[in-house]
Amino acid sequence: MDKKYEIILYGATGFTGQICCKYIRDNYPDLLWAIGGRNKEKLQQIKSDFNLNCDVVVADGADIDALKLMTSQTKVVLSTAGPFARYGSLLVQACVEEGSHYTDITGENHWVKGLIDKHHEEAASKGIRIIPSCGYDSIPSDIGAFFTISQFDKPVSRVDVYHEAQGGASGGTTETIFTMDGVGKEMRDPFVLNPKDTISDEQRENSKDGFKVEKVDGLEGWSGVGVMAVANTRVVRRSAALMEQNQKPYGNNFTFGEHGLFSSKRNARLASIGLLIGFIILSTPIKRLVRPFLPKPGEGPSQETQDNGWFRATFIALSEDNEKKICSIYGSGDPGYKSTAKLVCESAMALARSDNLPGGSEYGGVLTSAVGLGEVLVDRLKNAEIEFKVLT
Repeated sequence: MDKKYEIILYGATGFTGQICCKYIRDNYPDLLWAIGGRNKEKLQQIKSDFNLNCDVVVADGADIDALKLMTSQTKVVLSTAGPFARYGSLLVQACVEEGSHYTDITGENHWVKGLIDKHHEEAASKGIRIIPSCGYDSIPSDIGAFFTISQFDKPVSRVDVYHEAQGGASGGTTETIFTMDGVGKEMRDPFVLNPKDTISDEQRENSKDGFKVEKVDGLEGWSGVGVMAVANTRVVRRSAALMEQNQKPYGNNFTFGEHGLFSSKRNARLASIGLLIGFIILSTPIKRLVRPFLPKPGEGPSQETQDNGWFRATFIALSEDNEKKICSIYGSGDPGYKSTAKLVCESAMALARSDNLPGGSEYGGVLTSAVGLGEVLVDRLKNAEIEFKVLT
């Protein structure tokens, strides 16, 4: 694809978009790129404030013609413009029609399901990679499972991930929560993102949502609710199904689970109960009462909170013959923002500059980070100081 730009960062004026601007400026000064959005003045201000060596491209998320003009000029679109169900659908359509790869930071599986239904076949036929969920949702879970399974030379039957993190929340995340009214029963399906006819009875039986407070064998800690398990598990299961379709199966009847990891039984119980209460509030009209007390769009954690944040994901895997391995991923920086910016920028760079992506240059579709970026992204993240370790 011979395009004017390698990457257009769409949504550059938002909280996470600004962090991405600074990450690209500081790490890829030779990148041919532009920042995009609907407000030219705000974009020009960001370019000036951050001293960016890039162009400005204006396109409203509701204007398909402007979006097609924008996407026709770039090899990759990196979008931070959420909520994606509100602002992202026409942008992805434009990417598929104009031949631009795409990545974003969404955790909105109901929206991703729509992308699969609408665009997977056409993107696959054109060799266009549409890879949503490349921030903290869901790269640590998805690429971490991929990395862990790659340590075996035999089929793997199950992987469980245990997450720990410290960070803050932004108004963009809050706004996303408030756009998810009416998300139907279908979205509670643990295999909602899977292709048809890729689920066995055994997989369905061993993939039910839920949690247990119990000591984790092999780790110093107790399991509890995984904050984003409902989003991340669906992505990893899609990866497993696509890998099997590509003749690179994780294992026969492979299953995946996600959990929080806590320092004590008491902390696991308290945190899990608190999170469940929060989920209940946010799934009922009561959430309207708490909205005024939450961050507003454009607001987010302080620089100190971003700098002091971190995440760790620890994976326990069992092969089909019961060999056990434990691996981990660790990243410094607030997971939802500073680390998310690093993860999605490196994903975009992999799409823009790598000529050895999984499946070859003709492979495409609505993919996952593990399937569409794979080892190329693992190497980029290692170079970006994300630690991948084999513990046992």
